[in-house]
Amino acid sequence: MATEAVIAIVVILIVVVAAALVLPPLLRRRRLQQRFGPEYERTVDSAGSRREAEQELAERERRFEKLDVRSLEPEQRKRYASDWMQVQERFVDDPVDSVATAQRLVTSLMAERGYPTDGYEQEVADLSVQHAGVLDHYRAAHDLSERAASGRASTEDLRQAMVHYRELFADLLEERGSVTHE
Repeated sequence: MATEAVIAIVVILIVVVAAALVLPPLLRRRRLQQRFGPEYERTVDSAGSRREAEQELAERERRFEKLDVRSLEPEQRKRYASDWMQVQERFVDDPVDSVATAQRLVTSLMAERGYPTDGYEQEVADLSVQHAGVLDHYRAAHDLSERAASGRASTEDLRQAMVHYRELFADLLEERGSVTHE
């Protein structure tokens, strides 16, 4: 009888230890997947391993915690929304300049909110922590803007760039309804 009790205790201990070793990484993975959405899988694909990707995403979170990211005051929000409307209105007359202006306006809004604007790759990493849902839009807008700057973008490409910039802009503005959609 005592042997059976010892065996039961040993089995329970093995199950508890196994759960303690397996559960934290699974919970961490789930939390990162929920926070970063599609950016999680994109990072796994580019990092080479799930462990490296999760370390990178955790590092992004640590960096983000040190940033002074803040909300806009109502007047700032109104000013940016008005500026965006002006950029959109000028698109018909000068699509290339409008896309360039939209890019500068998004960068200005990022800076105003407290995001460093030290370069595209770092911007994407910093934005991924709070704005992962619109990163694909930002990437597409950035790529189309580069094509436009080199004279290789069609009017449809430029229109798409504006649509993509608008998604990030609205998310950063924190009032998705305040920016008019085409």
